[in-house]
Amino acid sequence: RLTQRLLTCHILTFALQVTLEKVLGITAPGNRALACDPRSGLVAYPAGCVVVLLNPRKNKQYHIFNSSRKAITTLAFSPDGKYVVTGESGHMPAVRVWEVSEHIQVCELQEHKYGVACVAFSPNGKYIVSVGYQHDMVVNVWNWKKNVVVASNKVSSKVTAVSFSDDSSYFVTAGNRHVKFWYLDHAKTCKVNATVPLLGRSGLLGELRNNFFSDVACGRGRQAASTFCITSSGLLCEFNDRRLLDKWVELRVSATCLCVTDDFIFCGCSDGTVRAFSPANLHFLCTLPRPHCLGVDVASMLFSCRPESRYPDTVAVTYDPANRWLSCVYNDHSVYVWDIRDLRDPRRAGKLYSALYHSSCVWSLEVYPEGGGEKGGGGKTSLPHGSFLSCSSDNTVRLWSIDGHSALHRNILSNDLQKVVYVDDNITGLLDTESVSIAAGTEKAGSSGMEGQQVDQSRAGIRTLRVSPDGHHLASGDRTGILRIHDLDGMEEILNVQAHDSDILCLEFSKPDTGLQLLATAGRDRLIHVLDAGRDYSLVQTLDEHSSSITAVRFAGTGKVRMISCGADKSVYFRTAQQTGEGLEFTRTHHAVRKTTLYDMDVEPTGTYAAVGCQDRSIRIFNISNGKQKKLYKGSQGEDGTLIKVQIDPSGLFIATSCSDKNIGIFDLYSGECVATMFGHSEIITGLKFSNDCRHLITVSGDSCIFVWRLSPELTIRMRQRLADLRPPCSNPSSQSAPQQRAGKLSDKEEEEGEELGCPYTDTAGSVEQETGVLQTE
Repeated sequence: RLTQRLLTCHILTFALQVTLEKVLGITAPGNRALACDPRSGLVAYPAGCVVVLLNPRKNKQYHIFNSSRKAITTLAFSPDGKYVVTGESGHMPAVRVWEVSEHIQVCELQEHKYGVACVAFSPNGKYIVSVGYQHDMVVNVWNWKKNVVVASNKVSSKVTAVSFSDDSSYFVTAGNRHVKFWYLDHAKTCKVNATVPLLGRSGLLGELRNNFFSDVACGRGRQAASTFCITSSGLLCEFNDRRLLDKWVELRVSATCLCVTDDFIFCGCSDGTVRAFSPANLHFLCTLPRPHCLGVDVASMLFSCRPESRYPDTVAVTYDPANRWLSCVYNDHSVYVWDIRDLRDPRRAGKLYSALYHSSCVWSLEVYPEGGGEKGGGGKTSLPHGSFLSCSSDNTVRLWSIDGHSALHRNILSNDLQKVVYVDDNITGLLDTESVSIAAGTEKAGSSGMEGQQVDQSRAGIRTLRVSPDGHHLASGDRTGILRIHDLDGMEEILNVQAHDSDILCLEFSKPDTGLQLLATAGRDRLIHVLDAGRDYSLVQTLDEHSSSITAVRFAGTGKVRMISCGADKSVYFRTAQQTGEGLEFTRTHHAVRKTTLYDMDVEPTGTYAAVGCQDRSIRIFNISNGKQKKLYKGSQGEDGTLIKVQIDPSGLFIATSCSDKNIGIFDLYSGECVATMFGHSEIITGLKFSNDCRHLITVSGDSCIFVWRLSPELTIRMRQRLADLRPPCSNPSSQSAPQQRAGKLSDKEEEEGEELGCPYTDTAGSVEQETGVLQTE
């Protein structure tokens, strides 16, 4: 018991360090992953391993974390709105029930093996039905409060939707050439200790038997005896109480999702279309407004969509009858909540809430520099405080604001998104084709670990980006080797050049205190190009010392300008800039080799030490001036995976790491002590950054989501005090506390006595010749 209490306190300590403040993203594959609580008006949808509970009126989010670290694939509210049930992907997935008010798990139901496709509560709240993926083929009915399966059977078709009847006596599943009615024998299901066979009867489809049925919903109120389905070919069908396909109407567009209430049937269709029908007779009522057209300038206050404009497809709809809100999700990962109080005139339908997110893997992010736009810009600030940028496989660079109220350009489409830069005219890249294919009958295969790095390999996309120190230029590199420079004042492209043969993996501007304006680009082709940003990015030097992909390049130094690079060849190269008769030239001064691949690197603010994240989950600290390794400690609490990204905070006190096991850690840079751990992304974290004010950590992932984490006040205060100490010479040295004194350079004594500093591992490497030769230190 004492051990359990200590473990609980340990977990609570971590939980108090960092909290998830905002999620900028959605991973709902269809209607099975969107739900609305009719009592509170909360809209629930998944974002990786997190359930987002959105209050659209207040634009406020609440979050439920799936502790299994498995992606949430489906969810539903209980009839009273007190609980949310979720299904997940992966091996041996669980059906979990969560209490909405406390955000805690109250029940775990585990019988499926290969993923849960859809879940639903019975209207009486007693049962939960869960349907597995195609390879699982199991339909389970749970008495969830007793944690038992009361009835079970198998299906031979792919099932993508389930709906309970109004009286809880049966439920209906739909999928590929499949509509089936499953009946609950309440007398038999009351037996606690036995699982009875679930009785199923196929719907009589007639000539529509070869259709793919995208969604199903049982009738409500006066139409409780009817069951409604839609087909991907664009038919709205009604089954009567004898399971007979009684009548249908043509929607004239392909259909993906369905929502049925006492008074309305809402059909989500392609090209942003949502049509409303009467459940009594299937009479057409109206077509609701469409969202933004693809490629729209979100910073513009007036949207003029041309007749040939294309709109994102609707993939999920849910209705709140109390507030008369219709929530819609589209396949460009945008979310809209429409206020439709009067459907007799759809032109009066208003938009209550909307948000636009990346539609595929987010590869990198960059925080706008503090004081950017002031140097050389006539005092003009390009972007507001708290701005950051992200880039994605959807071929866009997006400008966000941590605080939506401080946005430079308030727009009617999103409080958080300020601007979208489209790097080409191909709007197809803006769409998540997976969500449409799932609605059409093809499941998305879940990936884990390093597989996440292969996300969207067939698409181009922006791979990395970097903002110049003066805040005026944005450099971005894509996966075909093209380097682009944008002017952040007007977001206009001023340079487009084929810099590399394949992926540009890293970009780096030299710091202002180096006295140089350089941009280094490096990529999978093993080359580093050094460009002069002050002379229209003319080529200064090309370096080809690496024998494999280069994963990170950094500048450091004030007197001597140094450049450090590391890569998949397990090498770290240290170079120093020299002025020659032919101009600036970087020459190699040190070379360190390790036994493990080096995935990322960052330099602390004083420019003395570089921290490298490695394949063996270790962080190696190198002295930049002599190339010697000074420290080694674990950068992950887990026993599996690889360190993908490392990022030192602006003060140089802490280092944030992302591991391929999808966990995030914050460590004391100099002792190696773990001060916080977080999770929530369902794919590997491809980038992380601290905000300039030391209040937030922002993470991006292959799951297309951006998480904004709020750091604890204790961490923020320590970092701000350290920043004050680093600024010349306004701070009083006598006022420094012991932690701040330790947080500067490592003293000689500390280097010799690494154990006393709290570092669990020491690696006092000898000369570079020893390291590159026998590698005795490892």
